[in-house]
Amino acid sequence: MDKESGRQASNIFGNLGSFLRKCIFRVLSVGPVPKHIAFVMDGNRRYAKKRKLTEGAGHRIGFFALTSMLKYCYELGVKYVTIYAFSIDNFKRRPEEVQSLMEFLQEKIEGLLEEESIVNRYGVRVYFIGNLKLLSKSVRLAAERAMAATASNSKAVLSICVAYTSTDEIVHAVQESCEEWDEIKVLDPSGSGYGLIALEGNELNQGDSVISLAVVEKHMYMGVAPDPDIIIRTSGETRLSNFLLWQSAFSHLYSPPVLWPEIGFRHLLWAVLDFQRNFIYLEERKKVVQIPQIDRDRSS
Repeated sequence: MDKESGRQASNIFGNLGSFLRKCIFRVLSVGPVPKHIAFVMDGNRRYAKKRKLTEGAGHRIGFFALTSMLKYCYELGVKYVTIYAFSIDNFKRRPEEVQSLMEFLQEKIEGLLEEESIVNRYGVRVYFIGNLKLLSKSVRLAAERAMAATASNSKAVLSICVAYTSTDEIVHAVQESCEEWDEIKVLDPSGSGYGLIALEGNELNQGDSVISLAVVEKHMYMGVAPDPDIIIRTSGETRLSNFLLWQSAFSHLYSPPVLWPEIGFRHLLWAVLDFQRNFIYLEERKKVVQIPQIDRDRSS
């Protein structure tokens, strides 16, 4: 009887919490709702050390925090969520720690394939962003399976940055843009096709060898999502740590002092409220700078 009463009480509180969130989100929706929120999940190791937990326990607890954040974002109507899961620089950590994190990552990636996973419940398409060639074969194959399995989901998009740094992304995009440009020159050695690439919508003079901003952006790993409206980094750090440097020129930055496993609904709520408070200013700054961007607001 005690267990049954406990389950009933848990269901009641769960339903009440869900109802209250819906009410709050309905009020928030009166203002501008961010299309894209990105998270730097900082503080898992420090959380474990502070609580005297075993190595890796912080990341496992942090995964539950991530699941909650994803649920809150999708309930609010945020279509794009990006998380910084593993930096290229993280490969410099102790081999035992890297191996443990890769095994944990593979476990969670394979969990995305389960029918009751959060991505299937909310119709989320998953992308793995970064230099995936740096991952072990088993992790890379798991990531490819997850992307293929969720390819038909269209309600929201989750971008998981693994083996990623922004500088690597920029170098990759420039290299591919140059290769594309070389292919055009090979196809049309006379130079008559050079005007196919234009800067800010203007045709180039015949023979000009300029690669436009739109061409570079087309080759970015993060071309699957619009630029983030909000970047949330926990543990009070205000550094981007080589994350979305190209895309964050007009992002609202929010740095709650809590470690990642401690993040909660109130922190997301405050980030969105602060974004709404600064929304007009951010939009005005975009108009002043007038940076041309390709249209990446799509679910494909």
